[in-house]
Amino acid sequence: MTSRPHHRPARRSGSYFDEIIGGADPALVTEAGDRAAELLVRGARESHDDAVAERLLHLADTEGIESIAEVWSGSPADSLAGCLWRLFLLRSWVYADSAAVAREFEAGRAQAQVARVVAGVADPPGIEELRTMVDQVLRGIAGGDFADVLFRAAAFARVVATGRAVLSDASPAEVQRMLVLAEQLEAAGHTELARGLA
Repeated sequence: MTSRPHHRPARRSGSYFDEIIGGADPALVTEAGDRAAELLVRGARESHDDAVAERLLHLADTEGIESIAEVWSGSPADSLAGCLWRLFLLRSWVYADSAAVAREFEAGRAQAQVARVVAGVADPPGIEELRTMVDQVLRGIAGGDFADVLFRAAAFARVVATGRAVLSDASPAEVQRMLVLAEQLEAAGHTELARGLA
């Protein structure tokens, strides 16, 4: 076995690392996402402008859920950014798979009466009623109490999780995912009431 001569690593100037193309700094993306979430939630509510609420509602439509995910999907559930990610994801899912959502909500509403009432879905819960409800919830970010927004979304997710558990075609993992979402949103709502989410 021949020994390999040891080479010292080449010294690099500070600009060397600036030249490496590797995407945005994750810390800066997180910081920007947190700041944007704060401005969207706190700033939109202070504006008292219906046009702001409508722009906020359609943010995922205009920017794309993938763009929002890039900024917010890694944020903790108990942060403004994490809550916004979950709310926009919930809305996107309701619009993308309305018939299945309506079926799951219908299956769960008899078992989760209190959550059904808190969610505020019109009776019977058809596709348009669910879309209207989820839009009202997101409009509440700009026009209402953010804790209420979180509690309504949590109640909706809880009814759907209950419906998934009742239906035989949903896997335990799918039920669990929706239940975790409901619990995260509800816990965030309590945090918002107690000290305000950051």
